[in-house]
Amino acid sequence: MVMMIREDFSRPALEVAPQVLGARLSAHSADGSVTIRITEVEAYHGSGMPGVHDAGSHARNGRTERNASMFGPPAHAYVYFSYGMHFALNLVCSPEGMASGVLVRAGEVVAGAQLAAQRRTARRPGAEIRPVHLARGPGNVAQALGIRRESHDGLQLFADPFSLELPEHPAPEIAAGPRVGVAGDAGGPDFPWRFWLPGDPTVSAFRPGRGAPKPTRPL
Repeated sequence: MVMMIREDFSRPALEVAPQVLGARLSAHSADGSVTIRITEVEAYHGSGMPGVHDAGSHARNGRTERNASMFGPPAHAYVYFSYGMHFALNLVCSPEGMASGVLVRAGEVVAGAQLAAQRRTARRPGAEIRPVHLARGPGNVAQALGIRRESHDGLQLFADPFSLELPEHPAPEIAAGPRVGVAGDAGGPDFPWRFWLPGDPTVSAFRPGRGAPKPTRPL
């Protein structure tokens, strides 16, 4: 594994997203550490970036109190509360003010599985969660890693409590397709901005947004 550097994230999220597949992302806490191997991500365009308008992006209408970290410096975390149910972790990309980001959708827990399982079952006593499901889906990623908006939003990805390492060699095969649950054109074939490791069992199930088709294609 090789350490990424902040400059890697100064590029648009669409360039960064496929390159973080296979990377190991760790979150450390007083309870211990959990590490995932990233297997699925999505890219989101920023409102300050030239080119296509991304109606699926939180930054589409400019900076707000909620998305402020997305407009901050690259290589930081943008954490938000989704659907009133769970947190989601994004890796901030592009120069400050551009607001593009990579949503971590799924991963394989490769260290700290016991702690990840405890966190996942805390609200479901007695539930049994298969290892491949510990960090399958963005809410489960955040829960397994112990990520919360109030304690992780805006923090650097290369300083405690985070660490991030790339594999020495890029993934031999990467698939791309529409993003999960994004409605309208932003969730269709014109936005094949979801990237994943094909055949990996930890990759989440595809769910199209309302009115959005669901084709996929290999890179």
